[in-house]
Amino acid sequence: MTEATTYQQWLEAATSHDQASGMANWRDVVECKNYDNELLASRTRLLKKLMKTHDVPRLVFYLREELHGNLANMANPVLYMQAKAGTKTLITDYLSEVTNALYFLCDTELKGFPPSKKVEFFKRAAQSFGRSALLLSGGATLGLFHLGVIRELWEHRLLPRVITGSSAGALVAGVVGTQTDRQLESIFEPGNMDLEWAQALGFESIIKGKGILDAKHLAKTVNKNVKPLTFLEAYKRTNRIINISVSPADPNQFPRLLNYLTAPNVYVRSAVMASTAIPGLFPPVQLKAKSFEGKTVPHMKRSLWIDGSVHGDVPKGRVSRMHNVNHYVVSQTNPHIVPFIKEEDPRKGLLPFLRQLMVSTPMVQVEHALDLARRHFDFAPLNALVNKAHAVATQTYSGDVTIFPDRNLGDLLKIFSNPSPDDVQEFIMAGRRSAWTKMARVHNTTIISQTFDECLQRLQKRYRYVKRRAPQAKKRVASRKGHLEVQADSE
Repeated sequence: MTEATTYQQWLEAATSHDQASGMANWRDVVECKNYDNELLASRTRLLKKLMKTHDVPRLVFYLREELHGNLANMANPVLYMQAKAGTKTLITDYLSEVTNALYFLCDTELKGFPPSKKVEFFKRAAQSFGRSALLLSGGATLGLFHLGVIRELWEHRLLPRVITGSSAGALVAGVVGTQTDRQLESIFEPGNMDLEWAQALGFESIIKGKGILDAKHLAKTVNKNVKPLTFLEAYKRTNRIINISVSPADPNQFPRLLNYLTAPNVYVRSAVMASTAIPGLFPPVQLKAKSFEGKTVPHMKRSLWIDGSVHGDVPKGRVSRMHNVNHYVVSQTNPHIVPFIKEEDPRKGLLPFLRQLMVSTPMVQVEHALDLARRHFDFAPLNALVNKAHAVATQTYSGDVTIFPDRNLGDLLKIFSNPSPDDVQEFIMAGRRSAWTKMARVHNTTIISQTFDECLQRLQKRYRYVKRRAPQAKKRVASRKGHLEVQADSE
């Protein structure tokens, strides 16, 4: 598994490991106290029966009423801590039956289930089920790790449509969110991204408060990699929903999550520049937008913005409210966070308790000290620094599934330096390897929402075409009531 260079190689090795350890048998045994196997088995049998008999009304009814992301506790992390190559076979069988049923309803011409009812079913069921989002943390040069994670998810058709980035993650989100699927493949090739973002300023510039690193040099890097699109244009071009987190430089402003809903005319490049403006290294940034006349103008003229990680490294709450997200895959590379991340371990006992106590106690003490400092000091420059530190310390940095690199002290030396081509490939490979260990879990927790998205896109594409032709079609079939609906479904 350690020597694998592709996911397929890793999976074959992991499968062999399960066979040698006896975990392959564990996967096939249905009974387990960590999930309701009887409920899941009965639902699997029911779906198979309804599909076999083409009982569409009952199939639609049960999918609409009983579909749930954690049905029978099948997303329980304990179920993914046993075998290397996956979890219980019953869970994968159930998910396979659900996705097959959804594709069947989407792609098959069915009597009594016309296009209008199809679209209504998929929209309401998708809204009820929720969706997954990929959240990319900060981490400066270490954020190149995100590219490896995205590559694996994209190649296996598991990349969520909703992608959020902060700081270094904002640059990656900006690249991915402005590239079409056809263009996306090329960004993973060596040399196709210019990532020389760090160039030191002279002593005089630092004294004048312009920061330690050259913002103009960073802007060149951003402009070479991120297409010149607004958030709304990027959404229309790629059908991906990108969100970029920015923090206020003004204490009387509030953090914002920029996307095609909250800031449709703001340039993605501008948002990336703001979100990567690390305090002390770069000066605050003014956002730029496209005016009604198509000109580039300031957005919120009096407001300046800084590193999105300060207040919203992984802004799950705001993403949830805007995009109906209830499941989060986090790619986390912040060097002050990764050492404290622990693999999710819901097991009980003295040793798990002591491990969690050792990890969490230092962070709790830091949060408490910063909270006391906010209450007892009233010195403006110090208050601003303490408030930023408090915001960093009190955030949540993990998700339902958290992918993070191995702890490597050598990487810390590269955090604020330009990566060499070899460094880029090493970071991308590290992201890919870390994603492999979580691939089965990501697949099982996201596949239904991904299927909903895909089916809705198919239906909307199919019936937009029909809608354009509908006025002429109505004239041709005016005397044949109901025929247009069947014809449209066929087309």
